Amino acid sequence: MFRTEKILLIDDEKGILDILQLTLKKERFQDITCATTGNDTLHLLRKYSYDIILLDVMLPDFDGFELCKEIRKSTNTPIIFITSCSSDYNKLTGLGIGGDDYITKPFNPLEVVARINVILRRNTMFKLRHSNDNYLDEPSEFTYGPFCLMPKKAILIVEGEEIVCTAKELDLLSFFFKNPNRIFTTSQLYDFVWNADGYGEEKTVTIHISKIRKKLKDDPRKPKVIVNLRGIGYKFVPPKER
Repeated sequence: MFRTEKILLIDDEKGILDILQLTLKKERFQDITCATTGNDTLHLLRKYSYDIILLDVMLPDFDGFELCKEIRKSTNTPIIFITSCSSDYNKLTGLGIGGDDYITKPFNPLEVVARINVILRRNTMFKLRHSNDNYLDEPSEFTYGPFCLMPKKAILIVEGEEIVCTAKELDLLSFFFKNPNRIFTTSQLYDFVWNADGYGEEKTVTIHISKIRKKLKDDPRKPKVIVNLRGIGYKFVPPKER
């Protein structure tokens, strides 16, 4: 399943850009933009928004630290420095002016992907929690058409009938019911509901979605409640809004 996050890579070394793009695409990231100068970067940021920025310190027309300061004037998008400047002073400078992480060259591309995933997950969870006015005061009941979910009582009612669910099925249903019509990748669902990273996350999520579809009487061949957007993720579509 493809990742929807938008990534901006900034480096004047074509070889670095090529290997990062190749690795990111293997890890299912598709929306990747490259820039080789500071001016190109600022031009792109005036027109588009990104979910994460990877920034080299040594560019032909800009000092990467100064470019970071310019970027921070207009956006809080996470920035990872990727540079051959390996001194503690440079690392502290990069992190002190607004960088979120600092990776030195030569690097393992898979480590870069791991660092990207950590920051994206942390940022997504922060946005989700702070966009939900009732996060700290969760409703005791969610009602959508024939569905009634009472998370605090661990009760699911479908068409007037109480349905037995496991704890994790209830957690997944609660997450969907709290976030109707929002698309989430399997990785995001695994992070939010299981609160863990790990091998096999896609299979775990898929199996649980299959189970709760049956309990919601959602036809698995043509689901209308827990909808799968191929290559993107899943979303809960309340019956009254279909």
